[in-house]
Amino acid sequence: MANPVNHFEVTGTDGPKLQRFYREVFAWTINADNPMGYGMVSPSEGGIGGGISGGGEGGQAGRGVTFYVEVANLEQTLDAVQAAGGKTVMPPGNAPGGPRLAQFEDPEGNRIGLTQAGTMQQPG
Repeated sequence: MANPVNHFEVTGTDGPKLQRFYREVFAWTINADNPMGYGMVSPSEGGIGGGISGGGEGGQAGRGVTFYVEVANLEQTLDAVQAAGGKTVMPPGNAPGGPRLAQFEDPEGNRIGLTQAGTMQQPG
C-alpha cells in the first residue's frame, strides 16, 4: 500500500473510561502519562499504534474513530482532497511530541487523519 494507515484514534467524552475499556477488552498497553491524558496505544506485532482520549484532544471534539494515513506531503494531499470534493477540517500542524498531521472530511463527512511521512514518533 503506497499510503498506509499508520495510526488510529478513539475519542469520547471520558478518556480514562475508554482507555480502561480497551485495556480490559483487548489487553492493550496504553500509556496516558502525559499532560493531556492522551492514551498512547503501543503497537503489537502486525498492528499499528493509536490513541484513546477524552473529547477535544487531537482536534476532534465529541465521539468518534479516526484513522490516519501516512502521506509524503500534507499540503499536496489536502489539495487533492479538495479537488476531489472533500474539505480540510484541521490544517497541517505539529502534534505536541508527535507527528506533523492534518485532518479532512470526505464528501460524506467522514473524518480522516493524515500524517506526514518521517515525522511519526514511535512510543518508547
